[in-house]
Amino acid sequence: MHRERGTWSPSQATLSKAQTVLSATEASGDLYRNGLGMIASENIVSPMVQKIVSSDLHGRYAEGLPGKRYYQGCDDFDTIESLGIQLAKKVFNTPFANIQSTSGTVSNIGALKALAKPGDKITAVSTADGGHISHARMGAVGLRDLNLSTYPWNEERMEPDIDGACALIRELEPRVALVGQSVFLFPTPLREIADAAHEVGASVMYDGAHVLGLIAGGCFQDPLREGADLMTGSSHKTFPGPQGGFLLSSSEDPVFQRKLNTSIFPGVCSSYHLHHVAGKVVALAEFEEYGTAYAHDIVKNGQAFASALAAEGFDVLAESRGYTASHQVLTRHGDTDSGAGAKAARLLEDAGIITNMNMLPGDTKALTPSGLRLGVQELTRVGMGTLEMQEVAKLYARVLLHSEDPSVVKQDVSLLKSDFQTIRYCFNEENINGYPF
Repeated sequence: MHRERGTWSPSQATLSKAQTVLSATEASGDLYRNGLGMIASENIVSPMVQKIVSSDLHGRYAEGLPGKRYYQGCDDFDTIESLGIQLAKKVFNTPFANIQSTSGTVSNIGALKALAKPGDKITAVSTADGGHISHARMGAVGLRDLNLSTYPWNEERMEPDIDGACALIRELEPRVALVGQSVFLFPTPLREIADAAHEVGASVMYDGAHVLGLIAGGCFQDPLREGADLMTGSSHKTFPGPQGGFLLSSSEDPVFQRKLNTSIFPGVCSSYHLHHVAGKVVALAEFEEYGTAYAHDIVKNGQAFASALAAEGFDVLAESRGYTASHQVLTRHGDTDSGAGAKAARLLEDAGIITNMNMLPGDTKALTPSGLRLGVQELTRVGMGTLEMQEVAKLYARVLLHSEDPSVVKQDVSLLKSDFQTIRYCFNEENINGYPF
């Protein structure tokens, strides 16, 4: 019997593999739809962004820049990317924006490619103190073969020791002074660091991946006006778009801008995932309308949640500074390197609360840390406010302080979440009944 190519029935073994993926995808959706997503590096996208990300653009290429492509068929995408560049410049108040990067880490690799050569010196926050892995030898810094030195750390203030950091920069005269963290509670004292860096001819790079939405919303700090020469960031944390990255600069020098563009393409990207770029553009348009309110609500919720946890009896870091000025809250659950953070994260997951264990100052083992890093940006995105933050803190206490059965607490987690199924701060706000898609 003649059969056209691609029309015959798959074997049961092959089909079962696809069904396994579909089932696991649905289960993951159920987990987050019925639970509390509180990982600080995650967020959810709006219905319109989801539609764009699922479009035909996902399989297309547009190497180059608008009007200067290596392939045909890019006129429509030129319209999309040109609008996105315009919006990014406006939202981030900057003369230069590249929106092609596929992640915050890729943005960092591209930025370091533009700023430094292998063997050059760089200063950054250590991973033990909250620096991102891309700032370390294991990540982008090592990939570029840079000579890394890390800043002394002020544990009480949860920021670089400013006098020590400036002294280090003046002593080493690095090519790049990198600031920004993965654990990011408070604005970095950037002006002082930037002054020291510029004194010795260093470029200042600010990794705003976690706090990019707070920066754009005007409620954290303004790195490009505080001395940073460029800023990298993710498009899917407090900035609530699809996964991807940004590269932004305060420089109006066309030669430097061209260097930044080429550091992304052809530097670190060939295909740069057009469906995600287009999704970023819609997210930028939504942020232009709703972003300021969203950012301020995130910070209010972060502070309310930290205070509520402390009132329940948790050891919340940075009490002397009011715990947090961002979306993040840090809690300590046992002795240094004890694995207490890992145990707490597992118990919370059993109760439908999704968090991540995290190293705190003093910890040396990433898999057995003493702490948790908690984020409120996703709960804020679905409409939870300061009153709900108090309820969530009580759920944490029931599991971790009062040793209630997590399966019992999980029922109340699901009940609380059932009232928050609408994605907000976006176009076409409506109950989508499939959150999170």
